[in-house]
Amino acid sequence: MLKPDPADPIVVTGMGVVSPLGVGVATNWERLIAGRSGIVHNDRFDTSAYTATIAGLVPSKETDPEGFDPLVAIDAKDIKKMDLFIQYGLVAAAEAIAQSGWKPVSEEDQRATATIIGSGVGGSPVMAKAAQLISEKGPRRLSPFTVPSFLANLAAGWISIRYGFKGPIGAPVTACAASAQAIGDGMRMIMTGEAEVAVVGGAEGSVDPISLGGFGASRALSTAYNDDPTKASRPFDSKRDGFVLSEGAAILVIEKLSHAKARGATPLAILGGYGTSADAYHLTSGSPDGAGAQVAMRNALSMAGVAPAQIDYVNAHSTSTEVGDAAEIAGIGAVFAGRGKDLAVSATKSATGHLLGAAGALAAIISIEAIRHGTLPATLNLDEPDAAADVFDLVPNTPKPKDIKHVLANAFGFGGVNASLVFSKI
Repeated sequence: MLKPDPADPIVVTGMGVVSPLGVGVATNWERLIAGRSGIVHNDRFDTSAYTATIAGLVPSKETDPEGFDPLVAIDAKDIKKMDLFIQYGLVAAAEAIAQSGWKPVSEEDQRATATIIGSGVGGSPVMAKAAQLISEKGPRRLSPFTVPSFLANLAAGWISIRYGFKGPIGAPVTACAASAQAIGDGMRMIMTGEAEVAVVGGAEGSVDPISLGGFGASRALSTAYNDDPTKASRPFDSKRDGFVLSEGAAILVIEKLSHAKARGATPLAILGGYGTSADAYHLTSGSPDGAGAQVAMRNALSMAGVAPAQIDYVNAHSTSTEVGDAAEIAGIGAVFAGRGKDLAVSATKSATGHLLGAAGALAAIISIEAIRHGTLPATLNLDEPDAAADVFDLVPNTPKPKDIKHVLANAFGFGGVNASLVFSKI
């Protein structure tokens, strides 16, 4: 297994977030710890015919002083060329890159910068609107920007073009593990010498009729709390009934510690391990014993050189579905055999909903903030925890102070893809 040099680890030097909790890492962390929820009634389009009428929507600047304004990072003339996921990605990238202070000018530095931004779906809102336009007015009415506005790799493309990053570029499209795999891909590129710096993460903007209708048809979405949106996302709780579809972006800048020090950058946390695996079991459900997830978690721990007994906190993928939550807890129980309430396992999707392809990178940033602030984020809406999960400290409803040295963050997706990351205190 390829492993980072413990004397010169890979570190995170920049982070940026756009989520249903608002824009900016500090805003997201403050609202998360305050117990805020980003789940609201979905007014993006008419949902009267849908089973789920709620969503995790990124607030606009007009409705929230910490809301989303594309003009902070995008020229007005370019907005019409990109779907929402690209816009979210560019705004999150602007924050992360600014914090990192990485502004490559020389050709050598530009070629040494990788851009890996995953997306589970890409621009499905544009695709939905394009199909409707063709049906109503014919194909000649389509914009010439239709295709480049929805391609899943275009968040990475726009970020690369905007900042002149000429190194490796990619876009994992591995459902809800996409952005965690993007982080892992960037990590590997740095370890092999293909890149010195990697801008990594994910972007998703798929609160649209196709996604809401499709997930609804598969009975994956919460429908019992349409009249009380903030209560809908309830991982590990016996009254959960599905996940909440959400949107946003989370971007990180990673590099070796020696590279960061040489240019005066401030390391925020160590990215020590990455593991990924396939369930080879079912299109949408993991093995009940979490076998594939176990492989990803064990590999991430092995790469990081961190024993299961050293992990202080697990940021669970758990989205609030009965089958998914149970499989992950089974996997965690196997990997962390012998641990109990001394291991914190919380699910922050209880506050944000499920950002699909951007979820793993958001979990990574929350994990880093937990380390930096010495605080365990809570699992909201946890009133009647499942007995199988309640063996761990699920951090119910209220955050807790804790000195956190090592965190494991999970991200799993349709198709049986699993990805786990280990972050450690500097």
